[in-house]
Amino acid sequence: MGYRYIGSKARIADDIIKYIGSPSSEDGHFIDSFTGTGVIADKAASAGWAVYINDMMKSATVMAEARLLSVEEVPFQQIGGYKNTIYTLNALSGKKGFMWREYSPASAIFTGIERKYFTEQNAMKIDAVLSLIHEWKKLELISHKEFVLLMTNVISAVNDVANIAGTYGCFLSRWTNQANMQFSLSMSLLRDKPVNYSTSNMDVFQVESNWNDTVYLDPPYTKRQYASYYHILETMICGDQPIVEGVAGLRPWKDKASVFCYKVKALDALASLILNQNAKRVIISYSNEGHIVLDDLMDSLIPYGEVSLINFGKIGRYRPNRIAVENNVEVNEYLIDFRRK
Repeated sequence: MGYRYIGSKARIADDIIKYIGSPSSEDGHFIDSFTGTGVIADKAASAGWAVYINDMMKSATVMAEARLLSVEEVPFQQIGGYKNTIYTLNALSGKKGFMWREYSPASAIFTGIERKYFTEQNAMKIDAVLSLIHEWKKLELISHKEFVLLMTNVISAVNDVANIAGTYGCFLSRWTNQANMQFSLSMSLLRDKPVNYSTSNMDVFQVESNWNDTVYLDPPYTKRQYASYYHILETMICGDQPIVEGVAGLRPWKDKASVFCYKVKALDALASLILNQNAKRVIISYSNEGHIVLDDLMDSLIPYGEVSLINFGKIGRYRPNRIAVENNVEVNEYLIDFRRK
């Protein structure tokens, strides 16, 4: 999956689920409230948990849900099967649509700003693919789950040709070799058997839990707002044509601004979120580069239950490009295990 994502737990996902453990007969759902790309939910489902995933970003819930799909859930019966569907989409001619107009050099004609997220050829191909997928969905030729799978294939392929340093908060001034490659979809590997899962796309404070559930929280750590950093992917999922602004061409995103990205608000917000859960157990991922001092968070929880701190040690931080890889910056990753009295 070609998806560079801030704060991804892919490198320690197995360790996290090993620590949390498999469900007992009395356990409820594994609730992944900030699911991101869904790597933790994926591992939890494989460990036998019934999984509930949530994220305020539609593109995130789509990517996470796709990890949980099985072959039998996405037959693409009305359009000739999954393999034929990918072939049909890859065979499309380009179309001068929204991505071409706003996020390729053609934007200079319409906005006076040359946005170099994609070459014109790739942007037109992306437009054609998105148009057909959303048309299939409108005509009910594909199911919700089939739409989710195809949009995940699109996002993965888009990331492979995007002229970015890692996120869509800005584009690069010079074309990379990657950006000059041809946009092309690939099939995903799917599960052999269905798993028990459900999804939502809401503010994390609206996600409800029950006593037997285990809640996993991986909140934003820094000032970087996901809604602005991944705005183009959000537009692709929505299938809309928003009025975009600025050099970066951002879609309106401030209604999805996360309180956890503000240093003065993050501690109170996270403590409140944890203590308002009905679940008996809440697991929180955090790192030493975050806004919140871990001792302060633990002190706010101790009066209400047992609190343990698990140190996973140093791992390489988010590395969106070659320079970041060469700098080899590391962070300490932790889990806080809160068990309510």
